[in-house]
Amino acid sequence: MKAIAGGMALAAALALAGCTSTQDVLEPSALVDEGTAAATLPAATFPDSLGAAGTPQPDAAPTLAAAARNARIQFAPVVGAPGEASAPLAARLSARAGERGISLAGSGESGATHVLKGYFSAISDNNSQTTVIYVWDVIDSAGNRVHRIQGQARSTSRGDGWEAVQAATMESIADQTVDQLIGWLAARQG
Repeated sequence: MKAIAGGMALAAALALAGCTSTQDVLEPSALVDEGTAAATLPAATFPDSLGAAGTPQPDAAPTLAAAARNARIQFAPVVGAPGEASAPLAARLSARAGERGISLAGSGESGATHVLKGYFSAISDNNSQTTVIYVWDVIDSAGNRVHRIQGQARSTSRGDGWEAVQAATMESIADQTVDQLIGWLAARQG
């Protein structure tokens, strides 16, 4: 059964990777509070770990700060997730980006160094749990895909598809997305 679920998740992720739909279910301007969009946190507020399984990385904070300082991110509307699931995702993306010192560009603003395009799918397993599969394409200012962030998160609520996905699940995806993005940005700095 796990092999079938894993195969379904892989197939869904691959299908999402090829999506070209422009369904606007997440308004990018909702990601940015105009009063705090350009605010960044000092390097001392960054966590000390980018390493394996909780291994402290003492030099990580300056690298993370530099990566965040040099990036201005815009989140494009996500494809596949309804508004009820997109709202907690958008709120948490904005909050987590601010915590990590990443500047966000709102919809229609220029100057973004990268645009993240998200593709989402919810797959239920016999009404016992739902898995959200996500793929974010990281696009540079020239329009080239330069990186991909992907993963999955489980929601333990009973139900079918998106109706079973809890806000906490989408918030967890937002945290993972921003953390993986800043890790990738930091790796490019070094």
